[in-house]
Amino acid sequence: MGIVERVWRPEGPFDLHRSLALLRHATTDPTHRTTRDGALWRATLTPDGPASYRLVQGDGVTCTAWGPGADWVLDGLPELLGEGGDLDPVHPLLERVHRRHPGIRIPRTRRVFESLVPAIIEQKVTGKEARQSYALLLRRYGEPAPGPVPAGLRVPPSPETWRHVPSWEWHQAGVDPRRTRTVLAAAQVAARLEETVAMDRQDAYTRLTAVPGVGEWTAAEVAVRALGDTDAVSVGDYHLAALVGWALVGRPVEDEEMLALLEPWRPHRARVIRLLELAGPAKPRFGPRMTVQDHRRH
Repeated sequence: MGIVERVWRPEGPFDLHRSLALLRHATTDPTHRTTRDGALWRATLTPDGPASYRLVQGDGVTCTAWGPGADWVLDGLPELLGEGGDLDPVHPLLERVHRRHPGIRIPRTRRVFESLVPAIIEQKVTGKEARQSYALLLRRYGEPAPGPVPAGLRVPPSPETWRHVPSWEWHQAGVDPRRTRTVLAAAQVAARLEETVAMDRQDAYTRLTAVPGVGEWTAAEVAVRALGDTDAVSVGDYHLAALVGWALVGRPVEDEEMLALLEPWRPHRARVIRLLELAGPAKPRFGPRMTVQDHRRH
């Protein structure tokens, strides 16, 4: 099994862990690990086959990769680690957070279906439910990552593998029939969805939302990870509008006003949202919470 390595030296500040944290679906995500030595490990299914890679930030970012897809990973390393771009914080809170975290970038994995599956599983349920469901299914159907990787690191299943997950396994993982149907519909057209990597932004969103069950929120969640869309806004998110409203104007807002508040930062709205998330909670800790549901009993 070949091992390849490359060093990428970014222009300007870069924060490896906080930038790529966007790709991790909680600490239980079997495709993403951080080890005690500070290395960040990820596993992916590339067009050339499975790959695992280890990222270490020092004098630049060193990427070591294993597996049939190792060269594909290294060829896309600058895209994976994100473009910097100019961002004028304007707002006092953003200025403070930007000074503390100047190296936040939006990654671009170029693996669309890989980002789409967890986004679909996260639709209309609590984050805890979605993380448990996704981790359980990947442990069962993902394959062990190539190379000398941390224990439990797994490569996401192929679209074909997802299509053959039995209905009772979805049920046991807590994924209801509606979300299951959406994953299966996406798996049938996965090759067409991967083409969005080379499309302009609007055409890519149109292609993604053509899948039954994939709406604006899901498309944005995919675009900000797989396509590196620095302007993605997950309209319809249960918490996002409130987070933006409390942070920028000191009160909760709805989606329409959230978009108006974020408009001055176009085309960097996704980067602004990441900075607001890093700023920590700005709203009072009260109000309704989404109810945890057990879909296995339905």
